[in-house]
Amino acid sequence: MIGFIQQLQRRTPLGWLQLSRQKGRLLVALSGVAFADLLMLMQLGFQNALFSSATRLHDTLRADLVLLSPQALNLQDLSTFTRRRLYQAMDVPGVATAEPMYNSLVTWRNPQTRLKTQVMIIGFNPDKPAFDLPEVDKHIDAIKLPDTILFDEATRGTYEKVIAQIKQGQTVTTEIQGRTITIADVFKVGASFAADGTLMTSDQNFLRLFPRQDSGSANLGLIRLKPGYEPEQVAAELKYHLRDAADVKVFTKQEFIDFEKAYWQTNTPIGFIFSLGTAMGFIVGVIIVYQVLSTDVNAHMKEYATFKAMGYRNFFLLTVVFEEAIILAVLGFIPGAAISTGLYALTRNATNLPLYMTVARVVQVQVMTIIMCMISGAVATRKVQSADPADMF
Repeated sequence: MIGFIQQLQRRTPLGWLQLSRQKGRLLVALSGVAFADLLMLMQLGFQNALFSSATRLHDTLRADLVLLSPQALNLQDLSTFTRRRLYQAMDVPGVATAEPMYNSLVTWRNPQTRLKTQVMIIGFNPDKPAFDLPEVDKHIDAIKLPDTILFDEATRGTYEKVIAQIKQGQTVTTEIQGRTITIADVFKVGASFAADGTLMTSDQNFLRLFPRQDSGSANLGLIRLKPGYEPEQVAAELKYHLRDAADVKVFTKQEFIDFEKAYWQTNTPIGFIFSLGTAMGFIVGVIIVYQVLSTDVNAHMKEYATFKAMGYRNFFLLTVVFEEAIILAVLGFIPGAAISTGLYALTRNATNLPLYMTVARVVQVQVMTIIMCMISGAVATRKVQSADPADMF
């Protein structure tokens, strides 16, 4: 290993010398790589924000198992099933509680701007809180009052004055489904691609707001297990126990999260668009780097032919081109990542979506960039391998 390192130190960096010889061409090449990285990082960031925003509430559910209708598409479109399934679930060993949860997308009037916007409202038994959210737990007694809700202060839109009034203890009211609603306090979750924010209230308040909702049915069933029981094992027993029930499916909490992600990935155009955007960024990068390396190879074809005449093998010539490719991949990634980080912050502040740069994404795109440049280098070196000294002079 030491000998290999010493050999690298003695090696003349031909790739870097060729790239740096023409500063303008190098800057153009790095700009092209940075642009491709920017495309990939933004598309992957948007895709991750899509999944994270769609599953934030799933992550906070106080449930080990989840029951939902086979007709359910995602959290915002769950359909219903009979509450008898929850009572039947209590017969399975290991089940501690089985509670219904109600939710629906609803148009409400912004208390500050008086403009209408779409949010998701959730109703649950306040004596057995459905979410692991300390701010909700702190004000759980408030939603027991008629027509009273808790408001997500990270809702997309203009709510600064309203939030300040609520935190000062002032009474703030608005309108939902033709009913006057009081906002008792706030919690924080955030917006998603499906809804601008979230409201939480008691199951009784929810049923008052939606009189057409059958009280004998539920949108979601939240099942908690007794200590010492494995969710996968109890889920299998529960599926067998409800094998004749065609109106309900049994998921573990993680399976429910995966179910939501799969919907956004495969059943909506937006998931495909982000994946396609990432692929397009990769292809654009391959084309740009190929053009740069191909131009460089053509400009130094006589030098490559001279090396071959001196006895250097094709492998040596290929390493020079690949060295250029790796240099472009590494140096071009730095401005691409820096600009993406700034755009992440700008988008996050404008939309309240969870858009953050992660180490895993940095590593992923850096590896993709190296592969992208190596592919371009491999295509560009075909002319080097065919270079014949006799034809050059």
